[in-house]
Amino acid sequence: MSDDAIQKTPLHALHVELGARMAPFAGYDMPIQYPAGVLAEHLHTRKAAGLFDVSHMGQALIAATDHRTAAAFLETLCPADILGLAPGRQRYTQLLADDGGIVDDIMVTRPPGADGALRLVVNASRKAVDHALIAGRLPSGVRLARLDDQALIALQGPLAAATLSRLAPGEGFEAMAFMSARPARVAEVETFVSRSGYTGEDGWEISLPAGRADAFARALLAQPGVAPIGLGARDSLRLEAGLCLYGHELDETVDPVEAAIGWSIQKRRRLEGGFPGAERILRALAEGPARIRVGLRPDGRAPAREGTEIVSADGAAIGVVTSGGFGPSVGAPIAMGFVARAHAAPGTPVGLIVRGKTLPARVAALPFHPHAYHRG
Repeated sequence: MSDDAIQKTPLHALHVELGARMAPFAGYDMPIQYPAGVLAEHLHTRKAAGLFDVSHMGQALIAATDHRTAAAFLETLCPADILGLAPGRQRYTQLLADDGGIVDDIMVTRPPGADGALRLVVNASRKAVDHALIAGRLPSGVRLARLDDQALIALQGPLAAATLSRLAPGEGFEAMAFMSARPARVAEVETFVSRSGYTGEDGWEISLPAGRADAFARALLAQPGVAPIGLGARDSLRLEAGLCLYGHELDETVDPVEAAIGWSIQKRRRLEGGFPGAERILRALAEGPARIRVGLRPDGRAPAREGTEIVSADGAAIGVVTSGGFGPSVGAPIAMGFVARAHAAPGTPVGLIVRGKTLPARVAALPFHPHAYHRG
């Protein structure tokens, strides 16, 4: 990709000013780490608050005259119960290909007081694919409105709620539960906030006008305990939290049950079906998938990277690593991958083929580090 083709988020100049090491990611020039380094940024987020620029993600609205119309349409593309989504609540789900493979994993929010609108956040690398899929299936009376003029900032960590509360006294952030969302005026800016994120920590994602993002980010960074965090630590945090990353654990060859995110398919949809690939997915829910995503703990200090072959105790090929690295909060290498279901129980001994050698490992329960979501 040429330099001219690489896009910049509204916070690009701030990243450079703060000394970030920048690199292309999903078509954007993004901060990988700041001078403190990935390890320090990771641990800071776990103990205080980290500011992440996620403005490369896609934001959009599905708009109709009423919630039922918008939700019924989205249910033709994803397996979650969107009709039953309450105002001010958010849900994790997937856009599915016709065979049940995952086109993208997305967040869907029903804003309070906006009965015919659903807010979407989609992965940066899949924006064009997702928007084309949705636009190509729109029925009469439903429209897709991209929110390209909005930035997105994540504030993650145990100090996140207190930080926002200082900038918006009286908004009641501490009382909001995990996966709730609403408009809020923060630091004199009209925003849309959700108590969510992708680090395993309590935190927030904040959508706001792109033109206000730089000043808003600086206001957050001026608060005690808030530091800028790059994509390197974002990846290690989500890996410790056992969360999937599109292009690694998820793609169009993987269905939600194989990916161990079948919990995101609510009871009504399991009973009624009606989503792409329903026959395949409901069969996997009933009978179990042939392969499934698991955690992996290498016995030594050597990390197992993406693409590493996984073998059984007797040397038979049983799967592949999809994400791997060092877990700073765990203090050891960790990985995720797919294995044949017969080898998926936590504690099962396996081998990892690294540079031609078989390194001992075991299947581990996910997450590697406990989630700290505020359930309310």
